[in-house]
Amino acid sequence: MGDSNALWYYTDGDAIGTIDDADYFLADYGILTAGDIIFVNSGGSNGVVDILIVSASSSSTVTTVILA
Repeated sequence: MGDSNALWYYTDGDAIGTIDDADYFLADYGILTAGDIIFVNSGGSNGVVDILIVSASSSSTVTTVILA
C-alpha cells in the first residue's frame, strides 16, 4: 500500500465496540502506523466486517477510528 501504510486483517469474538477502543491494539504498536487500515471480522459466529483506520500509534497509545 505504499511506503508507509499497511493493510491488516483481524478476527476476534469481541464486539467492534470493544475492538475500536483506544489502546485495544497497544501490544502491536511496533507494527502499526498512522494511516494503516485494519479489516476487522468481529462477533464470533455472527461475524461482521468493519474497517478501522489507525490514527495514532506509539508505545503509549494506539488509536483507531471506525470507517463509517
